[in-house]
Amino acid sequence: MSEMAATENAILTGEPVRAGVSIRRLTYADLPSVLAIERRSFPAPWSLAMFVLELSKPSGICLAAETESGLIGYLVCSRYADIWHLMNVAVDAEERRRGVAAGLIEAMRDQAGRDQRCTLEVRISNAGAIRMYERLGFRPAGRRVRYYHDNNEDALIMWLGEPDA
Repeated sequence: MSEMAATENAILTGEPVRAGVSIRRLTYADLPSVLAIERRSFPAPWSLAMFVLELSKPSGICLAAETESGLIGYLVCSRYADIWHLMNVAVDAEERRRGVAAGLIEAMRDQAGRDQRCTLEVRISNAGAIRMYERLGFRPAGRRVRYYHDNNEDALIMWLGEPDA
């Protein structure tokens, strides 16, 4: 089995991130749980329409992390030309700092291809997320001034791989 086929199979079969947590494709049926986590996680949450749009893109990677009790996290990543853009990742507050977000990102990288470039924006005040992204190999590459409209906070632009390769 090819590496890509093995990765696809792992995602489809719910390979565990850690004991009791599996990762699979995100579906439209997950959206009520996604919206609940989204609204508890972000001061300016995405709308249902934004999630529906991203799920409808055939080139995107949308993943769910779940336990026996239900969905605990999700990831949305879109492809633009030859660059992946990690657009949204969130984990339910009770499950944070247990490797779920990192597991989602690693699964996304497995599916996209480990040699692929990826970018993201993160609030400059979100030190915990920035440290996690750095542990995963992302590096700061600039700022988007007043990127977040709810409070005009700057975003730190991070890249995995060279931004202008």
